[in-house]
Amino acid sequence: MSVSAESAVGHDELAVLKLLALEGGLEGDVKISCSHLADRLEASNQTASRRLQRLESAGLLERDTVSDGQWVAITDDGEHALHAEYEDYRRIFETDSEIELDGTVTSGMGEGRHYISLPGYQRQFEERLGYEPFPGTLNVDLRDDSVRRRGAMSSLEPVPIDGWEDDDRTYGPAVCHPATIETADGQRYETAHIIAPERTHHDEDQLEVIAPDKLREELGLEDDDHVVVYVGGRE
Repeated sequence: MSVSAESAVGHDELAVLKLLALEGGLEGDVKISCSHLADRLEASNQTASRRLQRLESAGLLERDTVSDGQWVAITDDGEHALHAEYEDYRRIFETDSEIELDGTVTSGMGEGRHYISLPGYQRQFEERLGYEPFPGTLNVDLRDDSVRRRGAMSSLEPVPIDGWEDDDRTYGPAVCHPATIETADGQRYETAHIIAPERTHHDEDQLEVIAPDKLREELGLEDDDHVVVYVGGRE
């Protein structure tokens, strides 16, 4: 979902999307009238129609108007928007929940290989994560809705990696979170961690993942391949 699409809808439109999902809009086309939707929303027909138009313009649903109503179906982006809302409610009502982040594999800047191999970090990885990471990270560009869900990681208990120094310089601290990587064809790799250095050139729309193995080879990944990263949910 693009930034412009995301900004075109608000809580009122998401409420309509939820109602359409409850009517079966995630399974395929459902027929609905503005008057029926207006009754459910306790709003006017014009308001119901306007919210449908905004959802369509944002790419969250598709619709086809006929003489006695309209056929609507929630798009993949619409489903992702609903899933983001679901994750927010999980944060409120559940503990130790797993956070699902969607993204695509991208090439990094080569920093991970250098820093992960430094002895001050390596000792802590082995002690606190239970393995020696492959010298490099898997970099994932997050979808817009997953950038928003990433904030839920702040509610998870991290594995701290302390800062340290040698004769030349000081190295900053980082935090790690247990993660499972799932590929588009259903392969899963469970012994991985998200690592978030305190000082990094990566933005909030990128994840760095470390693991005992080279994840690109282990999972057969190339740039632009879709992956789902499940963060948390395991000791």
